[in-house]
Amino acid sequence: MEPFKTITGIVAPLDRVNVDTDQIIPKQFLKRIERTGFGEFLFYDWRYSDGEKPNPEFILNQKRYKEATILITRNNFGCGSSREHAPWALKDYGFNVIIAPSFADIFFSNCFKNGMLPVVLPGSIVEELFQKVLANEGYSLTVDLEFQTLTDNKGWVIKFQIDTFKKKCLLEGLDDIGLTLQHEKKIMDYEERIGLLS
Repeated sequence: MEPFKTITGIVAPLDRVNVDTDQIIPKQFLKRIERTGFGEFLFYDWRYSDGEKPNPEFILNQKRYKEATILITRNNFGCGSSREHAPWALKDYGFNVIIAPSFADIFFSNCFKNGMLPVVLPGSIVEELFQKVLANEGYSLTVDLEFQTLTDNKGWVIKFQIDTFKKKCLLEGLDDIGLTLQHEKKIMDYEERIGLLS
């Protein structure tokens, strides 16, 4: 997993509440076992109509948001089933940061495990961001994980909170396997002691 430090990117607004994981990545696309290749199916039922024809009304199909790497959305994002494919699809599409007033717990945890930063902000701040994004084509934010700030190019700055351990893992690019491998010598010493290594 790549370390996450500072990211600057265009913001796309998804103005929907209770976006569940089946809407993020529908069940028919869950047959792959790799973490890649899911981005093309992100929000599939909203992005496409009449089979695979792009829906021009859907926000991510609009030219101004084509290069977006930050997604802003509403309450309870990532609810529904616990499929880890949801953050895989968002990450594979190109999103590195998701901003919302609240997230479903399992989705929230899975984001960190996949190198993506979910930022929780008060609803009033999220609404302010929506207005900024809609009023300014190409609106971008700089997300500084170390200092826990969101900044735009007009001097708007807001602090966000994050669990210390999750922050450390993102900054150092550590997923569950990476965390385990930090103790590789102790693991090998134990295996040798109990006779697993010969």
